[in-house]
Amino acid sequence: MRFLVHKRRSAPAVIIVALVDVLIVLLIFLMVTTTFKQQSALKLALPESSQAKKSGANENPPLVVSIDDKGSLRVGQNNDAVKLEQLQARLRDELAKNPKLALAINADEKAPWGQIVKVMDAAKAAKINSVSAFTKEAAKQ
Repeated sequence: MRFLVHKRRSAPAVIIVALVDVLIVLLIFLMVTTTFKQQSALKLALPESSQAKKSGANENPPLVVSIDDKGSLRVGQNNDAVKLEQLQARLRDELAKNPKLALAINADEKAPWGQIVKVMDAAKAAKINSVSAFTKEAAKQ
């Protein structure tokens, strides 16, 4: 009688080096194809202006106060919600940190005009000399 001799199979091995290579390629692909564009948290429809200036890199960027169409206020890059009563104190604190502080108002075109004026009054009371407003470039006809 002839017995079959079974060869002992070795356990399947996973080649880790190949998997690491694949993961690195995927990581590079995702890093290259991902966009890093910052988008503001507030969706504002800026008013048009024929004299709108292009925004560029400033050495001293302005403190931005955003006003949405309902009149709520947000201050700074983090879009911190602030009430009108707190705005003047916040502006004074920022002015103490940076004596050359400029204020930029980023208001929706449907924002209440009274709210914009109150923000300008708070800036004046906080002794901020430079106040400007964001606009978008007028459509070319």
